[in-house]
Amino acid sequence: MQPVEVDGLHLLAIPQLAYDVPGTPAHMNGGDSETDVLLLRRDGDRFEPWGTLPAPGGEDAEFFTIGERSFLAVASIRTGAGPYDFHVPSTLFEWDGARFAPFQLLDTFAAKQCRHFRIADRHFLAVAQGLPVPGEEAHHRSSAIYAWDGRTFVHFQDIPSRAGYNWHAFTVDGTAMLAHADHLAPSVLYRWDGRQFTAHQDLAEAAGRAFTTFEDPLGADTYLVVACIQHASRVLRWDATSGYFVEHQRLAGAGARELTVMRTPRGLYLVRVNFIHGTPADPTAALMSQIYQWHRGRLEVVDEFPTSGGTDLTVLDSPDGPLLVQTNALAPDLRFATHSHVYRFLG
Repeated sequence: MQPVEVDGLHLLAIPQLAYDVPGTPAHMNGGDSETDVLLLRRDGDRFEPWGTLPAPGGEDAEFFTIGERSFLAVASIRTGAGPYDFHVPSTLFEWDGARFAPFQLLDTFAAKQCRHFRIADRHFLAVAQGLPVPGEEAHHRSSAIYAWDGRTFVHFQDIPSRAGYNWHAFTVDGTAMLAHADHLAPSVLYRWDGRQFTAHQDLAEAAGRAFTTFEDPLGADTYLVVACIQHASRVLRWDATSGYFVEHQRLAGAGARELTVMRTPRGLYLVRVNFIHGTPADPTAALMSQIYQWHRGRLEVVDEFPTSGGTDLTVLDSPDGPLLVQTNALAPDLRFATHSHVYRFLG
């Protein structure tokens, strides 16, 4: 899910992995992936359908601008309704003044996230991808970083991956960093050395899903949170002396899929959205997700809310208090038709 602001329009782009196929057993990895991205238009604090974009097996959307140009990148993991083809291009759309039109196709395999970031005046687009699909070994792609050459995005660097899931770009002590999450291989923090990204530090042994960073409101410390779906999530603190992140805290419970930080007059909060417990063969989708508050140098659970195959969340400003928009992918019976939710955060 991605907020989009273009030509006075305020939209939400919500990719769709699959539709239910009538008469077939429910399965979180089943369904028909010939899907569209939903575009919802914001009207006050409500959202209504505005349009769609063709993007099969949608996993993630990323909106960004380069100069006066606006783009929306959509990561596609697969096509078909079983058997599935994971060697499917991911589409970069450009706003033409009235709509988003296809601009560039990226050669991807089981893509799960696109992330745009800048280093000085250079624009990069990173794609997390890969999956060990039997019989598809020849099509496997490592996660990849593309660079803008003034006309299009060109391949810049591969990042080793087995099942890449996510990225997070940030700066600490004046150095540009890029975290890469992988489910089957270690999640790794990369450092920009002025020419390319070099491996700096392992962040999680496996099951990585997402990251976020924040600074202690009462101090100068920088923290990196590493979400893991099969283990407790990790809170790491930057140690300027060693030049590495060190473990500060563990957030109990498995299932983590996404994270976001909210900074409010009442303090700093971290929201963790959980996807499933168990395995894809026997998952539990109806879970509680957590809201933590930063208190005396620790994250403490202050609230929970129900999610069902929770996948993503974003925070939007509103005069009556921040809106927390949270997407779900699976109903408790593992069907794909389920509601996402808009909450008002009161602190």
